[in-house]
Order: sequence, then structure tokens, then C-alpha cells
Amino acid sequence: MRAKGWSGGSSAVRCILATIAVGLTIIGGPASAHAPVILDFGDSLTAGPGLAATQAFPARLEAWLHRQGIQAKVINSGVTGDTTADGLARLDWALADRPDLVILELGANDALRGIDPSTVRDNLDKMIGKIEASGAKVLLLGMLAPPNWGEEYKHAFDQIYPDLARRHQLPLYPFFLEGVAMKPELNQSDGVHPNEQGIAVLVERVAPLVARLLGGAS
Repeated sequence: MRAKGWSGGSSAVRCILATIAVGLTIIGGPASAHAPVILDFGDSLTAGPGLAATQAFPARLEAWLHRQGIQAKVINSGVTGDTTADGLARLDWALADRPDLVILELGANDALRGIDPSTVRDNLDKMIGKIEASGAKVLLLGMLAPPNWGEEYKHAFDQIYPDLARRHQLPLYPFFLEGVAMKPELNQSDGVHPNEQGIAVLVERVAPLVARLLGGAS
């Protein structure tokens, strides 16, 4: 015999289950939302020697994106002194973070050492291939060679980045240090690495492109 008051039991059960489901959806909602992961992969210009970690380019870029409502995580994967060969050697490990976007900033140390442009091109080409195979987007930050190796070297080196951008159909920021290089007030005492003011200039120039690639505000 059915107990008194149980006539509406099935409806009550359905209401309870629906309430639990709604609660789980609310709890699980924010956790299931994907925050874009950006791997900022480069040398000392990325690493930020001479600056507090919060003042290096990756941290300042993350802060800029957050102000635009883009809750991205920017990983500082810069190693001071790295050449493109060094970057190629450690890229697989860095890609284990499964980034959505990789900012590729390497080549300055190759140019300073006079490394054969064909070697630099090959290393960057292989890195781009690995990044694309991982499913991440690539933003290529270009570099320019100093004049001390001669015009032939400079011409060959400076063509690397636009050529690779065309080949892989990548977004290219032609010269990462644009607006900062050769300006003492925007660089540290070594005249090479941007100070806090210099980093601010770089972020304001590069960050809108990053935002567009993430599909957010610009």
C-alpha cells in the first residue's frame, strides 16, 4: 500500500534532480570555461633580465589582456642567451603546456653572433612546423640584424621573418623592438634590453595583435 503523501513523490524527485543538475552546472560553469594559454617563447627580450618578473614583457602582456577582459594566461618561456638552435632544442618540452598561441621571439642572439642566416631560417622554420603541428597559432616577432656583419648578411637575415610569414601564412610583427631600439630613455644601461618604460611601449604595440589572434578586444 502506498504511503500517505507519496502521491506527488515522482514529481518531487524530478524537482530535486533538476535542482541538483542546475547546481552542478553553476559549479562547473567557470571551471569548464577555457582561458587561452599563450606561450611567450624567446630569449632575454622575453625573459626580462634586469626587471622584476611582474615587469617583464609576458607579465605586462597578460595584465594588458586582462584589462581588455581577456582572461588569458601568458607563460614566460624566455631564456637569456638563447639562439634559434637553443629554442629548437627545448621547444617540445615547452609545448607540453598545450598553448593556444605561441609568440615566437628568437633570432637576436643569432644575429649578434653572425650565425649563418640559412641556419637561422631553418631553425625557425622547424619551430613553426612543430608549433603548427601542436594545433597552436603562431605570432612571429621579427628581428633585424646589426650592420656590423655587412650589407649582404643584413639583407639575408632581415628577409628571414617576412619570408617565413609568407610561407606559413603567419601574422608577423616585423621588428619586435620597434619604437624602443636605440632610445636610451627606453632601455636599460646596457642599451639593449628595454626598461619598464620600454616594455610598456612594446606591449602597447604588440598586445592589440595578440588580442585579435585570440578573437578578443583590440
